[in-house]
Amino acid sequence: MAPRYAVYLAPPAESALWRFGSAVLGYDAETGAEMAAPDFDGFEREHWHRLTADPRHYGFHGTLKAPFRLADGVSEADFLAALEAACAAERAFDLPRLEVRALGAFIALMAPEPPDALNALAERMAVGLDRFRAPLSATELAKRRPERLSDRQRAYLDAYGYPYVREEFRFHMTLTGPLAEPDLSRAHAVLSAAYAASGANAALPVREAGLYVQAAPDARFRLMQRVAFGG
Repeated sequence: MAPRYAVYLAPPAESALWRFGSAVLGYDAETGAEMAAPDFDGFEREHWHRLTADPRHYGFHGTLKAPFRLADGVSEADFLAALEAACAAERAFDLPRLEVRALGAFIALMAPEPPDALNALAERMAVGLDRFRAPLSATELAKRRPERLSDRQRAYLDAYGYPYVREEFRFHMTLTGPLAEPDLSRAHAVLSAAYAASGANAALPVREAGLYVQAAPDARFRLMQRVAFGG
């Protein structure tokens, strides 16, 4: 099966935030290195490893354009060239300090008030690059659980292969898979403490987009290339 690509916000590799997120997930998407599960109070390492299986599959990131396959007749080089051209028109900005929050049954890092620059960037990536995306297969569409979406979200899923674009977009960097109580409360507490102690809770410079690739359905996403903004 053809590989899948995604355009993600990936913190700088040398940043405390990248180290924190990768350590929590147990996987560095840039190097491909497996990392030992962290030693969190109240969680056995193997249990934590299971709780982070879903986000570990994608690597630490914030979604700008969700995973997709290339349309017929489009090569990887074609898409990379388009991404480079899009990024050349972008201007760098800073995200305010992210916060550890519960997002439904997940724990994620979220911006308290995402700046307009971030929302606009996500829209330009999700919508502006969509001409390179192949339509979702029936299986891929079903995985998005369209019956649980609002009418607007379903329309965006049909149009862009992802329901959370434009005004439905909510930036987040996922740290766990879906959790039930009491794991949800405990995970929020230990991640909040670890985040505060990590030095990662500072403003996040947004200077580039990351092109991630999944070579095969059972493979993890890897950070293939960082594409710098021009402004």
